[in-house]
Amino acid sequence: MVRFLKPGKVVIVTSGRYAGRKAVIVKNTDQGEKAKGKRPYPHALVVGIARYPRRVKIAMPRKKIAKRSVVKPFVKTFNYTHLFPTRYNLDIDFKTVNVLTDPAAKQKQHKTVKRALTKRYKTGKNRWFFTKLRF
Repeated sequence: MVRFLKPGKVVIVTSGRYAGRKAVIVKNTDQGEKAKGKRPYPHALVVGIARYPRRVKIAMPRKKIAKRSVVKPFVKTFNYTHLFPTRYNLDIDFKTVNVLTDPAAKQKQHKTVKRALTKRYKTGKNRWFFTKLRF
């Protein structure tokens, strides 16, 4: 079987709190983990956008543009059955992202992810990834 859910692949979350949101696979596990307390199903760690940046116009003041350009990310593990792969890839390096339980470390990780996504959004690359899915 061909592996197409690889790191860097853009997916759409199909169920749960973040249904309809776009995300990027950071780490994937095709076989699942058999140990007790682990996920026995194929799953992927993803970084996605919980709240998309809003549309900005040239006539808006800088303060308003800055406020509307905020990207709110999420980091979560999903079952493969809840992910819908797209043809797009995103080449942002999220190698340091892991599943964390410590609240302080989680918050620090969240800030680095937010910084990386905001930087990419402001460069203007991968515009499709930063637009809300219309359905």
